[in-house]
Amino acid sequence: MQHDLAPSEIATHGHWAAALSAPVTELIGPGQRTSMTSTVHTRPAVLRLQQFVALTKPRVVSLIVFTALIGMCLATSGVVPLQIFVAGTVGIALVAGSAAAANCLLERKIDAVMSRTRWRPLARGQLSPLQALVFAGTLGGMGLWLLYCFVNALTMWLTLSTFVGYAIVYTVFLKPATPQNIVIGGAAGAMPPVLGWSAVTGGVSIEALLLFLIIFVWTPPHFWSLALYRTEDYARAGVPMLPVTHGRKHTQLQVLLYTLILLAVSLLPFGTRMSGLIYLASALSLGGIFLFYAAKIYYRYSDHIARKTFRYSIVYLSLLFAALLVDHYFLIRF
Repeated sequence: MQHDLAPSEIATHGHWAAALSAPVTELIGPGQRTSMTSTVHTRPAVLRLQQFVALTKPRVVSLIVFTALIGMCLATSGVVPLQIFVAGTVGIALVAGSAAAANCLLERKIDAVMSRTRWRPLARGQLSPLQALVFAGTLGGMGLWLLYCFVNALTMWLTLSTFVGYAIVYTVFLKPATPQNIVIGGAAGAMPPVLGWSAVTGGVSIEALLLFLIIFVWTPPHFWSLALYRTEDYARAGVPMLPVTHGRKHTQLQVLLYTLILLAVSLLPFGTRMSGLIYLASALSLGGIFLFYAAKIYYRYSDHIARKTFRYSIVYLSLLFAALLVDHYFLIRF
């Protein structure tokens, strides 16, 4: 779930993608900016802690952890072993926070010129690059150690590859180079449920890949909805997002087309008998609402509609995965 999202606006999100999106798009935004600028009378130690926490993009990480937990639960018909549940959750969260901090470090100059990100601690000079680097390295190291020692080696390596995909491949190479950055980089943001699945089973199955595919296809319409009403921001920063390079009308069409693809992909768990009627009804209703918003973006565009679509996309993904979980334990078939 990658993402250059603003959770006051998330998952967004993205990806882990835009989404690690991707990611899923970033989820810390104006609301937190207000809280940080109002901390004049906060003790220095507390303020510094808030600044480090902000680096981790906690709302983005919460969506990452949520989808990873769903992956864990879907991987077993029983209860997830306590050690796997705790170590897996904490380990994935720490590495996700580390990737977010690395992203803030690498994009601090871009963040400083964008209105939606200039409040971030590194962009404001409240933390030094060295502090951010040590913080990100510590979080990532602790998370990988937990996964290797208390979960399994495969999950640790998959999590590390997700970190590299988001913090390095997407942030350093894709985002400044191509308008398809969010599509290609969305693979990193779609990994959390796969990590959760592998934590429990020690492997990756077709069911885990279906969960990956849902988030992968969700990332572009989620993130481009944000990019549509933040086009000037990205243009000012020199980031080649799709609305900047190809115009709004083309991007609006892509949002609609990807949402149609997402609706079809979201039905695959039912088609493969991974889920039942509860999930089918949820996927159709939630997808129908998303498609309604995407159609409004194409036919009756306004920044207000794009913002509502972006926000709904986060709700959509959260409820869709919640429906998978409910259906898993209360399966109803034809």
